[in-house]
Amino acid sequence: MAESTDPFSSSVIPFQVPEHVRAFAEKGVSQAREGYAKFKDAAETHNITMEAVFGSASRGATEYSSKVLDIVKTNTGATLDFAQELVGVKSPSAAMELWAGFARKQIEAFTGQTKELAELTQKIVSETSEPIKTSATKLFKPAA
Repeated sequence: MAESTDPFSSSVIPFQVPEHVRAFAEKGVSQAREGYAKFKDAAETHNITMEAVFGSASRGATEYSSKVLDIVKTNTGATLDFAQELVGVKSPSAAMELWAGFARKQIEAFTGQTKELAELTQKIVSETSEPIKTSATKLFKPAA
């Protein structure tokens, strides 16, 4: 019978990996798994943080919008009341007095409303940035 020259024939050449190569490969795989686990944890934490940020921003936008609508309603009502009073005025001097009083009240109202909106904005920014600060604190622990 003729001897086969096919290297892939049924006879398998035994091959042994040196122990130091095997240990090196196992260490590499172990480090890759640890790296992947850390990356996965960081990605999940980042996703949770972003969900909290967007949720807080959405709630803040809703609250801000509601406050602006309340202000518009208040100012519109005051303007309509002023217009109705102005129609009933009997003299130019009474009209000027009414107008001056209305202007003074509106300036006071605008000042208060601006302050309210500024405070609300600060609150929203603080609440929206809190998840980021918390996440950064966990990620970047100060050196001892």
